[in-house]
This record gives sequence, C-alpha cells and structure tokens, in this order.
Amino acid sequence: MGQFLQFAFLGLSTGAVYAVLATSLVGVYAATGIINFAQGAIGLWSVFVVAALRTDGTLVLPIGSIGLGSEDNPTPMLLAVALGVVSAVVWALLAHLLVFRPLRHAPVLAQVVASVGLMLFLQALVQLRFDTDNLFALSILPEKTVEFAGAVINVSDLILAGVAIAVAALLWAYFRLTVFGVATRAGSEDELAARLTGYSPDRLAAIVWAITGAATGLIVALAAFTIGLSATSYTFFVIPALAVALVGRLTSFGVACAAGLALGSFQSTITWLTTKDWWPDWAQAGLGDAVPFLIIVVALFLMGGKIPSRGSLGEVKMPEVRIPRIRVLPAVGIVAVAAVALVSTSGTWRFGIVTSIILTLIALSLVLLTGYLGQISLASMAFAGAAGFALSKLTTNWNVPFPFDMILAALLATALGIIVGIPALRIRGAQLAVVTLAAAVAIQGFVFSNPKLTPYEGNVITDPTLFGIDLGVRDGTNLVTLRFSFMVLVVVTIATLVVLRLMGGSTGRAFLAVRSNERAAAAVGINVSATKLLGFALSAFLAGIGGCLIGYSRGQLSAGSFTVMIGLTLLAMTYAGGITSFAGACIAGVIGPLGVGYVFLHQTLSLGEYYELFAAGSLLLMAVLNPVGVAGAFSDTMDRIRAQRKALKEPDSPPPLAEPTAQAGAHV
Repeated sequence: MGQFLQFAFLGLSTGAVYAVLATSLVGVYAATGIINFAQGAIGLWSVFVVAALRTDGTLVLPIGSIGLGSEDNPTPMLLAVALGVVSAVVWALLAHLLVFRPLRHAPVLAQVVASVGLMLFLQALVQLRFDTDNLFALSILPEKTVEFAGAVINVSDLILAGVAIAVAALLWAYFRLTVFGVATRAGSEDELAARLTGYSPDRLAAIVWAITGAATGLIVALAAFTIGLSATSYTFFVIPALAVALVGRLTSFGVACAAGLALGSFQSTITWLTTKDWWPDWAQAGLGDAVPFLIIVVALFLMGGKIPSRGSLGEVKMPEVRIPRIRVLPAVGIVAVAAVALVSTSGTWRFGIVTSIILTLIALSLVLLTGYLGQISLASMAFAGAAGFALSKLTTNWNVPFPFDMILAALLATALGIIVGIPALRIRGAQLAVVTLAAAVAIQGFVFSNPKLTPYEGNVITDPTLFGIDLGVRDGTNLVTLRFSFMVLVVVTIATLVVLRLMGGSTGRAFLAVRSNERAAAAVGINVSATKLLGFALSAFLAGIGGCLIGYSRGQLSAGSFTVMIGLTLLAMTYAGGITSFAGACIAGVIGPLGVGYVFLHQTLSLGEYYELFAAGSLLLMAVLNPVGVAGAFSDTMDRIRAQRKALKEPDSPPPLAEPTAQAGAHV
C-alpha cells in the first residue's frame, strides 16, 4: 500500500502539468473557439529559457541572445523564472495576433493546421536556439519529503498540485466573477452581441492568451526538475491535457484540473505495476501513452454532442476542390520526368527522388481523406508505420513473397485506419484532429517503441524479388539501385492512377458531398457513415503502401522511421502544397522529409538543420495568407489568365438591355 501511494503521489508533478495545460486549453477555447495544439510547445520554450538562464545566464531570444550572467554567476532563480513566464506570455500573444486572430473566421481545417504549424515551429526553434543536450533543469521547489501511510512524498509534488488547483481556481474566477471574463463568455456564444455592447472579442481573447501563457510557463518551470528536460516531451504533453480537457467538455476548469492530476497519478501507478512479475511483457512500455487516447475517444463518444461550439460571424468554406481528370499525355510526361531523374542521378540524390515519390503517395492519402472527404487526420504516418513493421514480420517470419507481403501489410494498416476512423462517425473537425493525433502518439509509444512488439534490432525487411529479379534497394556500394527505383515508381504510379480514378468518379462525388454537408448528402441517399469509413480505409491503405516502400528503402525499421513529428511535417507540406489536389501531393513529396527539397537544402545550401523550421513556417504562412496552397494559387492564376485571353479573343458583344425601373420591377 505504501508503494502504491508513493507512486500515486509521484505522478502529481506530471499531473499538475497536465492540469494547467488542460485548464489553459479550456480558457483559450472559451475565448476563441480554437483548440491550441501548441500550448505545450509554448511551455517548452519557456522551460528552456529558464534552464539557459540558470546554467550560464544567457537569455536566448528567437534571434540573438542577451547575457545576464555567466556560468560562475548565473541568473538568480526568481528572475529566471519570471523571464521564462514572460517569454511564454509573449509567444502566446504573438500566436493570437499573428496566427489565430487572422483565422478567427477561417475553416476548422485552417485553424487546426495553423495550430499544428505553430507547434512544429516552436519545437524546431527550440532545437535550433538552445543547446538541448547540455541544458538541465535545476531545482526551484524545496527538496523535502514527508511520510504518509508508509509512503515517502515529495513536498515539491504537493506544491505543484497546489499550483495547478490555484490556476484552475483563478481561471474560473476570471471567467465567472470579472466583467471581462463574463464578456468573454458572452462573446463565445454571440460574438456580434459582444461587439454591439462595446467589447472587442480580439482584446478579450488576448487577455486569456496572456493568462494561459503565464500559467503554462510557470508550471513547466516549476516541474522541470522533477519531470526532466526533454526537447520533445512538453510538446506532446498537450495530448493528455486535451484528454482531460475533453472530460470537462472544454468548459469546466475544475473537472479538467482534477482529471489532469488523476491521470498523472494513474500513469505513475502503471509504471509501478510494470515492475510486478505478473504484469504481461507486451504491456511493459507505452501503455501510459495509450491511456489518453482511450480517454479522448470515450469522452468524445459520450459527450461529443454536448461540447459547445463558438458563435461566429458569417459562413466559412473549405478550400476549393478541383476534380482530377486523368489525361494520357500529362500522365506519361510526369512519369517520364521521374524516370529520367532517376536514371540521371545516383547516391543521395536518387535516394531523395525515391523518397519524394513515396511521400507523394502518403501525401495523396491526406488529400483524399482531408481535402476530399473533409476528415482531419493527423495519423497518416502511424498507418504507414504499422504497415512497415507488419511487412518486416511478413517477410522475415512467414516468407510472404512480393507483392503479396506489401498488400497484406497495407490491409493491416487499412484495418487500423478503420478503427481510428470510427470516432469520425460521431465527431468531426478539430475534435477529430485531437483523436487522430492522440492515436498517432499512442501507436508510436505502445507499438513502434515497444521492444516486445517491435524489437529495436529485429525489424529487418527482406529485399523484394519478382520472377527471380532482385529488386533490393542496395547493391554493394550503390545506395539505391535503378531496379528498386523503377519498382517504386511503378507501384506509386499504379496506386495514384487508381486513386485519381476513384476521386474523379462517383466515389469522389460522394466524398465531396459529405465534405460539403453531411445532412444533405444523407438526404440524397449517400450512406455517410460508410463513406467516412471508406475514406479512412482508402487513406490508410495508401499510407500503408507508402510505409512498405519506406521499409524496403531502409532495409530495417526503427521507431524513428515513423515518428509523429514526421507525420505532422508531411501534413504541413501537403497543406502548403495544396491539400485538395494531386499537384499539392506532388509538391509535398518534393519538399517532404528526406525528399529532394531536403537533399537540396542539406547538401547544396548546407541548411538542413533549418528544414523543420522552414516546413512549419511555410505551413503558417499558407494557413494564414493562402489556404489553397501553392497548387491552388497556381491554378487560380492560370484560370484568370485563360479568362482574360478568352475575353480578348471574343468579339465585342452587343450592349446590354436597359435595366427595368424600380416601378417596373415591383410590378413584375
């Protein structure tokens, strides 16, 4: 009993971070109607600011730095914490002013991808600006302990829990007892009414952003010594925080806080249970990451219809879709260009071209599901990874030949995609994005990083052969063989043509109908539920084929091959290229991770370390300034040019008839 209580109390430190992030998410949602996926990343910047100040007295800025001390004389603790909190407030306000305020009335898709882009941007900026390997969090809270019922409890854990409760209480008091807070709540229900009474929703939202930014910066600075300092952990703390915020229906600060503390204790208790002899080996790692996903799914299924939506001004539309038409000459030309590029290159450049071709297929899965069907998914790389690891088992343990091994592995990813897509039958928009992101994190932690399911050194993939021809990726010192390159090109071409045919036919029209209006689609006889599940199945199958090709190109897989960050980066590139078109998928493939654009940036310009920053920045700019992406902007420009040429070629038309008078119009 004493050990159980001890681990339960140890989890209060992590639970306190969950609780503050969750209450911050509730506050931002109440003020803006936006689910801020970057809330944890704001805290990540803050905690590294404090660590740098306490280590060598350097105040690191996005550009440049200010010396406020030295290694022998670091910045005083209180000043360091204060500057860390201020930095979090500044980032929160910049996020509001530069990103989310321009997207106030944008489609949910634009808001979600902008939030994800901000998360990726801050994550990349932290890794660029801070020496993350040599910075450590120093103790801020007292290092004392007390005994209770046979358990040794850290006083710091109790203080952190108290801070989380205090933050929840202050946010509740602000929204319930202050004039500005009541006006913010009123504006969330009727923004026009709030403006008519003299309150600016933008200014009210800025106050909430500042408060939540300060709370996030404070809690991570206090908890870093206990939890540890990692360049990625605090970013993904937003997943369990979203889980407990949804338990509180994104409205209750008290429920979100209590659920956050309870979740932290529960995860710590699971860690204690894994040390028991009776605990199964397959559940030794990653189970704590899967718990938030289960909580999110259950919460949304039970309360999805009760989660309030924010009142807004005017209608919003998704980016325009262009129906794909397969034309023989352009299709042959694209394949010919890719073939010539493969033949004329070698080594790293050929590997980059092959990777771009594979990423184009995975990006096309996002175009199909998100651009056409309107279902926001952040788990594409999880589907690809599931197929890749399944391919390893099929080729090494059961000797399934090519291409049947790839098809079976992709079908496994399809089943996983249907399971993840089941919540889409009841929820949509940003809530579905939360589910798919949580699913991606759970799959990465519980499957990809689980040594019992995917051993660190045992995920070898046998080279494919067809009719006795070796299609392996390597041959001696040759990094990528032409045989393998053309095999990838053929597989991706066939899959792409089939998908484009589906998108241009009745299936694509059903997808667009569901995307436009689910009730109207159902009224004309479309089975909305079946259509959604079909979209998830096709998208997961495409991503699975891509994951298998990635596996063949590596020869051996690890958890790092299919991280959530890679998936989010590919989503960023797809949105920047154009989330609703095949051309956008091609652009995403070219500039995707380890693709041609990455090779050019890394080898030619020697700027490979800035790739993630470039990807996130491109996503933010596209989400705010050009939601249709590069492909959409190019198509719009060409349409205008063609319209102008047509107008110049046509002869002058006769003058229009005179418009009827007001009286005549009324009489008619």
